[in-house]
Amino acid sequence: MSEAARPIVSQEPYTRIKICGLRDIATIRAMHHLDIEAVGFVFAPSRRQVSAEQAAELIAEVRAWKARTSSGQAPLAVGVFVNSDLASLAHAVNTASLDVVQLHGNETPEDCAAAKRELGVQVWKVFHLGRDGELNAIDAKQQLMPYKGHVDAVLIDTAGGGTGTAFDWSVITRYKEASAELDVPLYVAGGLSLENVQTLVKEYNPDGVDVSSGVETDGVKDIDKINTFVRKVWEA
Repeated sequence: MSEAARPIVSQEPYTRIKICGLRDIATIRAMHHLDIEAVGFVFAPSRRQVSAEQAAELIAEVRAWKARTSSGQAPLAVGVFVNSDLASLAHAVNTASLDVVQLHGNETPEDCAAAKRELGVQVWKVFHLGRDGELNAIDAKQQLMPYKGHVDAVLIDTAGGGTGTAFDWSVITRYKEASAELDVPLYVAGGLSLENVQTLVKEYNPDGVDVSSGVETDGVKDIDKINTFVRKVWEA
């Protein structure tokens, strides 16, 4: 058994981990030894897109997860959406049995409040930041405070999403302070990889990390890379 493939169970993971863009049962089953916070399924148009019916089969395998988070539960099943209406969100939540809707579009605080109220699941809101500083001058508190009480987590990602490119990490501290005022965790996504995730965790200490393309080989989830990514976060 390779070092990367050894079973990994952490009693106290200090940085939450979400593996996103899962599409097959075999990969999920191979991840059952991991104590991670969440797994993600993309409902928005993407090469990783799944239907509600496909997600339902995948999430059934998540419910059978052998490792458990500190809460004693299987990882959260997160659905990723972009500007979906409430009816579409409700169909996905009810069909696939989602725990979280992660909203990547132009959803307003009112949209998030309605989703939280009507769907009975967590709502995570994503804010997109520029790779070369554009959009980074926006005041984080001004941007996030209208969502106070309407979201359960904030995620910052590179503009465009799914680009495999990191944004300017110098803004993380501001967003972490702002999310703390909302009393919700801050996840960082965008261009995370086996090579840079330890630097991110050591230097910026986000509440969570969210990875997709960084644990793929030729566009397919790679269990050795997933194992190694998780290990690197815990060892940071």
